[in-house]
Amino acid sequence: MEKKDRKAITRRDALKRMGWMAAGAAALSLSTLTSCGEKKRRRVIFYFTATGNSLYVARQLADEGTELLSIPQLMKQGKYEFEADEIGIVYPIYGHMPPRMVREFIKKARLKADYKFAVLTYGNRKCNAVEIWDDVSRQAGTPFDYITTVIMVDNWLPNFDMAEQMKIDKKIPESLRRVTADITARKRWHEPVTDIERAQHEGFMRYTGADPEVGFVMRSEKYFRVTGACIGCAVCAEVCPRGNYELTPEGVKTKGDCDFCFACIQNCPQKAIQFAHLPDDKFLARGEVNPNARYRNEHVSLWSIKEANRQ
Repeated sequence: MEKKDRKAITRRDALKRMGWMAAGAAALSLSTLTSCGEKKRRRVIFYFTATGNSLYVARQLADEGTELLSIPQLMKQGKYEFEADEIGIVYPIYGHMPPRMVREFIKKARLKADYKFAVLTYGNRKCNAVEIWDDVSRQAGTPFDYITTVIMVDNWLPNFDMAEQMKIDKKIPESLRRVTADITARKRWHEPVTDIERAQHEGFMRYTGADPEVGFVMRSEKYFRVTGACIGCAVCAEVCPRGNYELTPEGVKTKGDCDFCFACIQNCPQKAIQFAHLPDDKFLARGEVNPNARYRNEHVSLWSIKEANRQ
């Protein structure tokens, strides 16, 4: 069988084709150079979470170039030195103050960035939380350019019914859009605090007797008890950022310094962890509003809480 003759091309056609190829290669090269020349901002966000609120906010503030890092995991690994274009921190306020573990982290951390921002989550009253973080971070030698608050579901069980809290529209998407726009623009601003908010915090501190230099540091064995509803699933042991819970032959035991974050009691699938009966205690004198209601942010899985806090 005879082979078909290949269609011959003229010298002019050949040069044309070579020209198109060269132009295409040049365009590709220019595109590659332009892409490489664009410096993408690297952002690192540290977070502390117990029921997922702060982790959810941190995720919403992250872009494709953001690294999200759990404060309990960093402290477990002994990692405190970080450098990026932008560094942020997201944490829940307890009594208008940062969790003890967050205080411990910022005191040891060496953070280098052109822009640093802090977003503090709260559920009812923020009082002067912004000024408190400004003082804490400045004393640690790491001042922040931008500090603001975002209201979320209040998961403080002694005062609030979780079932009722979840019904309240706290305009969270609107708040997140505001904060995202501010951070994108690298806004340098601290959310204002009123005299009334300062007075409210002072009254709270007088009533509770909490140490302003420490915040909440409780003992888990004093405030929590494990009931017979426990099935030994070990969720409490995995979500506690302090690693206070342990499975023993006699059942689950808890002991150690406690940030009072409520990760254990809120995330227990059997509701087997309850507050101890402490009628004379300033924090638990009234017990719990609704022992049958528990909360975890609807956008955050239990597995994510475990990953963040497992010791």
